[in-house]
Amino acid sequence: MDNEAKKQEMLEKMRERKSEVKIVRKIVSIVALIFLLIVAIGGFAAYSYITSALKPLDPESTEEIAVEIPMGSGVTSISEVLEKNGIIKDARIFKYYAKFKNESQFQAGNYQMTKAMTLDEIIESLKTGKVYREPLFAITIPEGLNLEQIANVIEKKTDFTAEEFMTKVTDKAFIEMMMAEYPNLLTTDILGENVRYPLEGYLYPATYPFYEEKPTIESIIETMIAAMDTMVMNYKAGFEGLGMSVHEFVTFASLLEEEATAQTDRETIASVFYNRLDIDMPLQTDPTVLYALGEHKDRVLYADLEVEDPYNTYKHKGLTPGPISSPGKISLEAAISPSDTQYLYFLADKEGNNHFAKTYEEHLSNVAKYIQ
Repeated sequence: MDNEAKKQEMLEKMRERKSEVKIVRKIVSIVALIFLLIVAIGGFAAYSYITSALKPLDPESTEEIAVEIPMGSGVTSISEVLEKNGIIKDARIFKYYAKFKNESQFQAGNYQMTKAMTLDEIIESLKTGKVYREPLFAITIPEGLNLEQIANVIEKKTDFTAEEFMTKVTDKAFIEMMMAEYPNLLTTDILGENVRYPLEGYLYPATYPFYEEKPTIESIIETMIAAMDTMVMNYKAGFEGLGMSVHEFVTFASLLEEEATAQTDRETIASVFYNRLDIDMPLQTDPTVLYALGEHKDRVLYADLEVEDPYNTYKHKGLTPGPISSPGKISLEAAISPSDTQYLYFLADKEGNNHFAKTYEEHLSNVAKYIQ
């Protein structure tokens, strides 16, 4: 092959390579363009979706929709209820919008809403608690009541007897159903061998409005459990940080509820309990003796302290097998926010004021000063 032919062949190969490079570049450019278009379309779609979710679902709608916000509902559960009822487009966007605006103090109740409402109008309605109908009746459960005492309240406010209430809260099938419905709150710890009543302490003390003339006993009890679930889960990080299970947390808070008379007392008494637990010292709290006895007494006698029962903290170290009453918000908060003290003793004087001591000698001095 002469030089001219070789030159032509080389030129031909160079042309082919340039052509291939052009094709590759074109393909890369097309792929890049397609990718950019996908990103742009995706971003635009996301922007459009969020924008539409921030607007009324149907600005022309006049249909009123009944929406029930259960007692103890948080922003997340309220958002889900609104989406389920077709009031908003997306629960997550409503939740983030409410949080962005620092709105969280919403009221339970039955509302009359429309799809034409803006997110701000919905938030304002939930804040003011404007309900479309008044409750037919309400049940108030004070802090610190045990199940048997709650049963008496239910008997006074409904057609159910205290016995019917106790039968339901101790029914194995019902308890298992509630455990399945509220697994984060009602753990297998409530079925402990020495636990008197599995649901003791798990009915949140509050005022509950009812819009049905005759709600079922199951719905009444579940309403209270649901409220406790919402409340206790607010403190999940706190009690887990202390190395406590949810059952230990509720139990601890119930002891505070029965001992304290003021918010500051709860925090200081909490420190006493923690200090005693840290050194394996019995809690020796009188309300546990009364719970063990199953009766109310104005004064615990020395003979009462000898009752042989798992709930008697004079006889048994550590927490009781389970709660002894339903703790309120202040006691739940104090259980994870105790005062920083070295107190190991306390007593209440005749006026109900608590006096604390670091040593047994100081405690005996308080006894002589405030009791005898």
